[in-house]
Amino acid sequence: MNLTTEQNNPDSVNIDQMTALEAVSLINREDAKVAAAVRVALPQIAKAVELVAEALATGGRLFYLGAGTSGRLGVLDAVECVPTFSVAPDLVQGIIAGGADALTASIEGAEDLPANARDDLTTRGLTSADVVCGIAASGRTPYVIGGLAQAKGMGAKTIAIACNSNSRIGEIADISISVDVGPEIIAGSTRLKAGTAQKMILNMLSTAVMVQLGKVYGNLMVDVKVSNQKLAERACRLVMRLAGADDERARELLALANNDVKAAVVMARLGLEVDEASRILVEAKGKLRDVIGDAPN
Repeated sequence: MNLTTEQNNPDSVNIDQMTALEAVSLINREDAKVAAAVRVALPQIAKAVELVAEALATGGRLFYLGAGTSGRLGVLDAVECVPTFSVAPDLVQGIIAGGADALTASIEGAEDLPANARDDLTTRGLTSADVVCGIAASGRTPYVIGGLAQAKGMGAKTIAIACNSNSRIGEIADISISVDVGPEIIAGSTRLKAGTAQKMILNMLSTAVMVQLGKVYGNLMVDVKVSNQKLAERACRLVMRLAGADDERARELLALANNDVKAAVVMARLGLEVDEASRILVEAKGKLRDVIGDAPN
């Protein structure tokens, strides 16, 4: 078998005889290799960012598709886009083989059924405007292969994230992101280095896409969705900083703007009512810098 993810790691053959400190030190040394491996794939990741940003800007959606750890990581990244960037829950969706139950339990055999991926995408109304990103450490998971093939057949754009070179899913997808992190500490346990690499790539992909779409001003989370007290306080601090307002005025602006940080800032900076501030932001495609200029240091 030529899959790197299934090979034996010579540095960990005696891990069962190591002390706890020796074992975690070895794992740490192996983890240090992951960022360097991901760096090799940056050009492909950047292409994926451009592809997804264009699709989302023109009415498309992004679907992550995977099984096991890969599927759970896709769901995690999709879910976090809502509170971080205030996007609609259906804009970025994570689909895992076996459905919601597979998030907290192993659904044996779910990854072996390519037809289920086709059904899952059909249920979500996949169109040619969407992007499907298949995630599989091995690069050969039947569920992911089936989903990518379905997407290609419908004219949707496709991305593959694998931790083996010359992967099957990479052959199918429009953009192939292959990261070779080497054999795992525990042979075949791709929740380890492969999972870390996948998480890094998904972090880059969704974050850079949202930056492209104007969801960030400077490095500030100005499209934060105010859904709890912590995020309400963050929104208030953002308005205070960007609008030069005190705490009381910032809260007043946020109340008038229905907790929309960008609208509250535009109201304060340009002396506008909320409807006009919102209209200007829509015309600027949500990019706050285009409305009020450069971010403060």
